[in-house]
Amino acid sequence: MGLLSWVLPSGRIAFYHAKDNNLLLTKTSEKSGVKEQTSLVDICRAATPETCHLNPLLFNGHLQTGWTQMNADNVPVYYKRKVFDSDMPIFTGQYAIDFAVKPYDMPPEGELTDKAREYTLPDGLPPRTSFFSNEEFSNIGSDDSKPMLVVLHGLSGGSHEIYLRHVLVPLLKDGSWEACVVNSRGCAQTKITSGVLYNARATWDIRQTVKWLRKTFPNRPLFAIGFSLGANILANYLGEEGEDCQIKAAVICGSPWNLDVSSTTLQQTWIGREIYSKTMGNNMKALFERHVDSISKNPRVDVEAVRKITYLHEFDRNLQCATWGYPTEGAYYRDASSTDAMLGIRIPFLCIQAEDDPSILLIDKQIVSPEALPYQEMTQTPYGVMLTTSWGGHLGWFEVGGSRWFVKPVSNFFNTMAKEVDTKIPGVVEHPDKLPGQIAYHPGMGKDADVAPKPEFGPVRRKLDMKLAH
Repeated sequence: MGLLSWVLPSGRIAFYHAKDNNLLLTKTSEKSGVKEQTSLVDICRAATPETCHLNPLLFNGHLQTGWTQMNADNVPVYYKRKVFDSDMPIFTGQYAIDFAVKPYDMPPEGELTDKAREYTLPDGLPPRTSFFSNEEFSNIGSDDSKPMLVVLHGLSGGSHEIYLRHVLVPLLKDGSWEACVVNSRGCAQTKITSGVLYNARATWDIRQTVKWLRKTFPNRPLFAIGFSLGANILANYLGEEGEDCQIKAAVICGSPWNLDVSSTTLQQTWIGREIYSKTMGNNMKALFERHVDSISKNPRVDVEAVRKITYLHEFDRNLQCATWGYPTEGAYYRDASSTDAMLGIRIPFLCIQAEDDPSILLIDKQIVSPEALPYQEMTQTPYGVMLTTSWGGHLGWFEVGGSRWFVKPVSNFFNTMAKEVDTKIPGVVEHPDKLPGQIAYHPGMGKDADVAPKPEFGPVRRKLDMKLAH
């Protein structure tokens, strides 16, 4: 143990997973080169550093979270953008994908083609981002077998977010990975044309993206990571796809999971309400104002009511419920939550959560508990492992010097899954009769025949009836 370990306080690390039902994967031994079986749990534990030493000056979740707004932009990633037309008949419009590329000379600021200007807000593109030329994009397809990472950002964010770039840089630096970011509608300076923003269960754009990637890069294994609200969307998507999922493995980072509980949590305390909920409400209201010309044409939207909101739940009540058809924000949160959908996931996934994340803390009589986390659900599925730290805030985990601890388990997990695990061989569940939704039987002397109802548990059954475009 080095001197640093004695000086820096360490956060507690814990793992939650099925105890008696492993997902077994085929891995090539580094020493012998022989293929051997290993468990998802062992892979996740090996990918995680033994200690979580964070910056002692940022000694709680509020400081860790707040520092995300203060960190310098010193993690450069360059992108080329392509705008796609939605193939969803009932959710028309466009969305933008930013592809990570090698550094290049940026065009002069404000220099956009007429076509690019059609898709971009007046104040221009995010830093280090420009559009593909028609010729560049026509040649984007490839038969290479590089692993490719699909990224979903957090609430009102985009490909420019620094927490996202912290993950991309170590994966991209040696040229062995490719990556793209799916920007939610209206985010990252993209115009919207449908008069409707994205929501917390809007899985249609990532579904279309994965289908397009699978066709354009037929030999690339696809992986995915979602952050915050993007993590909730990703978990919903993976659960909806189930056994048909084309993603090989995924990371769900800092998800709010149970949106109804998270909303209640934020409203219970002054700091939750006046700092976090108010900040997110203002961010969404600013996003609304950037697109007000388009959204105001939607006959369901009361523009002045949206402009008067203060908190995030008020924004969701006045805009999201109005445009999507939910009667209350609570109905929206319950329908869009990913806790149950996670039980439908049938690929290996790692969840990374900080227990002091302000978005999930329930504070009652001085008892602080991360109530929104799916502790029980994680013990019911062999496909997932949840890694928690006692310290780290919301997408924080800042170490001394500004690096982020969570990048280590994320990079290690993806590199192991992409370069050591044979993803062409399906994982084997030790006890498939114990998958989520299976009815348990305990036969024995004196037991009656089983005549109780045998319902089927549908982890992704939704109240908002929008047919999925598979």
